[in-house]
Amino acid sequence: MWDLPDFLELPERAGKPRAAGLTHVLDKGAPLDALGAALDGVGELVDVLKIGWGIAYVDRHLKDRVTACHAADVVVSLGGTLLEIAAGQGRLDELRGWAVDQGIDAVEVSNGLVGFTPAEKTALVAELAGQFTVLAETGAKDDQVPVVPGQWADEMAAALAAGARWVIAEGRESGTVGLYGPDGAVREELVELIAARIPLDRVIFEAPRKSQQTWFIRHLGAGVNLGNVPLEEVLPLETLRLGLRADTARLGSRR
Repeated sequence: MWDLPDFLELPERAGKPRAAGLTHVLDKGAPLDALGAALDGVGELVDVLKIGWGIAYVDRHLKDRVTACHAADVVVSLGGTLLEIAAGQGRLDELRGWAVDQGIDAVEVSNGLVGFTPAEKTALVAELAGQFTVLAETGAKDDQVPVVPGQWADEMAAALAAGARWVIAEGRESGTVGLYGPDGAVREELVELIAARIPLDRVIFEAPRKSQQTWFIRHLGAGVNLGNVPLEEVLPLETLRLGLRADTARLGSRR
């Protein structure tokens, strides 16, 4: 971390490469100038940048986007939907070659479209882990798919055993599916089971909303890994982690 003022007592935050307390950002195709300016200001706080959905495929400036992230020591990941579509069309090898050529570091292996069996997804993680950093996401994008905590934990454990660097708990950009109910409320039983069975430094909880970020920091601490954070919310999230916002502030004794 860069040098902060030192007159307040705050939670300790390690610099990169962080073992915990990761901030995973969802890039929805921010203009390059805006991305560069943002990373110049908060790049030290961003660990992984996911180029959402299939945006990478249609971004004429993709290599420049990757270069800007690498200059800030940020891991660049493709979105899981793009990989699911490529696999469904039998074009996985083409996707892999193209991703390497573009300088992509990581891929997200998801099953949000429910196109893989659990065994197929685990095999895909193992296949890709030899070439990329793999983030394996658990949870469907359809809010009609039942959320069964035990199945989530089993799938996460299998992905880690197959070579995934991190597992992601689905929350989507909206924060209304998977980890959350339709109103955005956290499914606490689900989180408790994940925390009991999966090492927390290997789990990234998607938490696009401030209220959700606050819940995780209050319950799992400043070192919780949070994902799908909007680029413009990176610095506000850091104030939540450090207790510099009313939602997570802790006042010491007055002198």
